[in-house]
Amino acid sequence: MPILDQIVSRVRSSGRTIVLPEGHDPRVVAAAERIVRENIAKVIVIGTEGEIAESCKAAGVLSRNFSPLDHLASDLVEEFAGEFCEIRKKKNMTMDRARMFMENRIFFGAMMVRRDLAHGLVAGSIASTADMLRAAFSVVGTAEGIATGSSCFVMDLACPTPAGDNTILYADCGVNSNPDAAQLSDIAVATAASCRSLLGVQPRIAFLSFSTKGSAQNLLLEKIVEACEMTKKRIADSGCDIVVDGELQADAAITPAVAEKKCPGSPVAGRANVLIFPDLNSGNICYKITERLAGAKAYGPILQGLKKPLNDLSRGCTADDIFGVAAITVCQSME
Repeated sequence: MPILDQIVSRVRSSGRTIVLPEGHDPRVVAAAERIVRENIAKVIVIGTEGEIAESCKAAGVLSRNFSPLDHLASDLVEEFAGEFCEIRKKKNMTMDRARMFMENRIFFGAMMVRRDLAHGLVAGSIASTADMLRAAFSVVGTAEGIATGSSCFVMDLACPTPAGDNTILYADCGVNSNPDAAQLSDIAVATAASCRSLLGVQPRIAFLSFSTKGSAQNLLLEKIVEACEMTKKRIADSGCDIVVDGELQADAAITPAVAEKKCPGSPVAGRANVLIFPDLNSGNICYKITERLAGAKAYGPILQGLKKPLNDLSRGCTADDIFGVAAITVCQSME
């Protein structure tokens, strides 16, 4: 069964509430209706009555089972602005500026999640990724023990890996351009949590490189080795059931027979289901090649390492894509 179908089955009757801030987009109201109809979550759609009516007409939505919210007419704008001003006081935030932020539907929706008025947010069909990231990190913030927010792609493979995995996670392919060792470690820990919540399996993490266990010597490898050691210590200290190793070439990470030759005794042993790339170039290139040449389905970028789940959409997304990301967001909120 495709991984998205598995996630949808797991989150039915969740009782969660998701906020979709872009009610001026017909794709959003169509997705909202499907989310409610299939009992994935309750949905709050942000928009004026005119925007939502126009979107419903364009999408062919005849009845509304979601809850519309005109945030500009809400008393919460002033309340949220006061809280945002306090959150950002070290950045010299003024009340006037905070009010402007809360009049932005993405920031308002993020504050709803912060205040537990919704369990998660999905947006970006119209808003830019930059706006999404700013709202996520400045309003909700990173989880305890995580200093760097990141993203992962859930790769639903057309053919299983040599170790037999049908789904693996790639990170970071969408947020951090050139993470240092500490940031790479944060990315790995956050992706392990994503693996556990989305796939429901033991995370087996490989820090990828062009070298396996010192087979090459280069300054580029130092941060990868350091990040791996940092992550091993964090996992040992936490007592979590997670396996990690590095630095590993991709074939040694996902092929048991190659791992046996290149890195005998590796705890990952060629069975990695979480691949950590050294930078955004390599991660983004690899997920697109896997998608386009190997026929995998790529779900993401899924934001991770946040206190609460907020997820971005591609500007070219469909209503079905929004539905899928919403299901993933509900799944994250349940962990």
